[in-house]
Amino acid sequence: MTDKTASAAAATQHDKNATLARVTVLLPLPIGEGYDYRVPEGLDLAEGDFVIVPLGRRQMLGVVWALGGSGDIAEARLKDVVGRLDAPPMSTVLRRFVSWVAAYTLAAPGQVLRMAMSVPAALEPAKPVVAYRLAEGFDIEGLRPSAARRRVLTLLRDLPPLPAGDIAREAGVSSGVVKGLAEAGALATVLLPPSLRPPVPDPALPGPDLSDDQRSAAEALSGGIGGGYSATLLDGVTGSGKTEVYFEAIAAALRDNRQVLVLLPEIALTPHWLERFEARFGCRPLEWHSELTQAQRRDGWRAVSEGKAGVVVGARSALFLPFPDLGLIVVDEEHEPAFKQEEGVTYNARDMAVVRAHLGEIPIVLVSATPSLETVANVEAGRYAKVTLPDRFAGAALPMIQAIDMRAHRPAPGRWLSPPLVEAMRGTLEAGEQAVLFLNRRGYAPLTLCGSCGHRLGCPNCTAWLVEHRLAGRLQCHQCGYTARLPSECPSCQSTDGFKAVGPGVERIAEEVLHTFPEARFAVVASDTLAGPAAVGELLRSVREREVDILIGTQLVAKGHHFPLLTLVGVIDADLGLMGGDLRAAERTYQILHQVAGRAGRAEHPGRVLLQTYDPDHKVLKALVEGDRDRFLEAEADDRRRAGMPPYGRLAGLIVSGADQRLVEAVALRLGRTAPREEGVRVLGPAPAPFSILRGRHRCRLLLKTAKAIAIQPVLRRWLAQVEVPASVRVQVDVDPYSFL
Repeated sequence: MTDKTASAAAATQHDKNATLARVTVLLPLPIGEGYDYRVPEGLDLAEGDFVIVPLGRRQMLGVVWALGGSGDIAEARLKDVVGRLDAPPMSTVLRRFVSWVAAYTLAAPGQVLRMAMSVPAALEPAKPVVAYRLAEGFDIEGLRPSAARRRVLTLLRDLPPLPAGDIAREAGVSSGVVKGLAEAGALATVLLPPSLRPPVPDPALPGPDLSDDQRSAAEALSGGIGGGYSATLLDGVTGSGKTEVYFEAIAAALRDNRQVLVLLPEIALTPHWLERFEARFGCRPLEWHSELTQAQRRDGWRAVSEGKAGVVVGARSALFLPFPDLGLIVVDEEHEPAFKQEEGVTYNARDMAVVRAHLGEIPIVLVSATPSLETVANVEAGRYAKVTLPDRFAGAALPMIQAIDMRAHRPAPGRWLSPPLVEAMRGTLEAGEQAVLFLNRRGYAPLTLCGSCGHRLGCPNCTAWLVEHRLAGRLQCHQCGYTARLPSECPSCQSTDGFKAVGPGVERIAEEVLHTFPEARFAVVASDTLAGPAAVGELLRSVREREVDILIGTQLVAKGHHFPLLTLVGVIDADLGLMGGDLRAAERTYQILHQVAGRAGRAEHPGRVLLQTYDPDHKVLKALVEGDRDRFLEAEADDRRRAGMPPYGRLAGLIVSGADQRLVEAVALRLGRTAPREEGVRVLGPAPAPFSILRGRHRCRLLLKTAKAIAIQPVLRRWLAQVEVPASVRVQVDVDPYSFL
């Protein structure tokens, strides 16, 4: 080799070493695309490693996003990586998913990464578990133990070391008894390894007997396990046993030693679902939702990342958990708006779950009795397969649905239950059966006004009326959470004649039920009356054990519950969801009314559903009464197709907000003046948002509408790049908006 060749080779090797000596680290911050850092000598890093790096005067956790760095920063200006954490690295699939979500939603990659690093404590070394066993050679009788202490000592004779809490629970004593024995020397301390493995679901346990339709559907879903990416709609009427069917697909994934993620839209759905899962697989799955403690979140995150959690059931945020070997995703009630996150990174977990499955080359199952129009369109286009369950399980009949024309059957003044509904309830109660009254409106009344001047009590932080919650003795804003007592005099005219409640909420319906059926036992079911899954579980138990005759509730009563003796559903205001001009108003109303109607007659007792309406000829009400879902979907699709609306067109919302109204309006006007003017692209606005003030911030909206074939993100990026936005003003981008408020 010549000196010149050797010199060139050495230079190449030097450049390679220099390149490898730096990495790009993505930080969980809503800024930047990642920062370059120097890798100290002796520290080996790979993509996906969790590292500690300096940022200004502090140190932060981040993820090695790329080896070699960008090269934009001079070597002398680089700071060193402080160290690597002893934790499983973030998988390639999850890193690709973070980048994909960021690009689709126009969020900063670090903002999405933050959702995938939601439990920093799980990345720290796990602390050993302190446990106790009987001390060798200790004179127990010399201690003269009490009865409680004897129970502890007897328990530990035949068991391995246990944590204090487990000992106290099993022996039926307080933790102080265990602590006292340890201090007296009767118990010896033992350090157990951390991260105890959660219970493992057993796919070999026998499941329930399936009908022919269920068995065929289960075989179709199970056959996709291990076969790469596929998306399948499991479409079945309410009560058809869809859950048991996809449980068989879960069992197939577990037999293949793969992890499973099940997404549920509402935390309130979990108690009954968990009971069914435990009955099928012998234990509960790992749960992931906002009600968990920090310790539970830490242990759960770590169990998922180490592959110890076979099945995870959770809310939309579970989609960002670090599964090392995910083999199946199930999205139950895929049509639910609760899958759309409106704050921070705005995304639809159903759609992003499909992306996650595609990137991971695994199957996904979308489950619903009332599938979204987007999913139906994907089935029709051949992008999704479809498996159908047309009948209820065990021969149960679908409920009879009737519309009550409120123009012909008016309630008495100050009442909300029509005479036909009252008579139906009376017959149901006399037969020893149960009823549901559904009204998707919390509290006592949606509006409170002065009886003298008509002044309406509004929220000081939002352009929203305060809702009276009479049971709690307060007024509340359902947008920002502001609460206040009902004032003794009118703020406008100082009248003390009193305030009037306008319109009904579930509490007002409960008041009417108490007056009409004083002997009936009822329960109010709403998000502000049920504090978490435990309260929901207790309510479900009381209904199943016939301690409740009438359930009065919001959409929570429509969510997947099974009550054998519930035979009557009364919808107080079937027209409520059709108001307001929302793009999906008809579809959402049909879905929720169909779901709540499906609670009736799920066992051997036939069901009946009564819809109180002032517009019985509306296409939603006619479709429900006639039981013709597909005709409704066709009509809704035709309307959307003609208007170029999703899923046959694209939408993106821009919400401009800030504390200074003039500055917000100025930015919104600049966005309006620079709006793209391209073929197939239209911009509506700016205009004040329906909630023009929310949580003290003024708000304006613009809506970008494009043809289906146009990629909307590049259009948005070019548009936003033209307008300088002050730091005090926020422009939030909502691709595929669900809310227009």
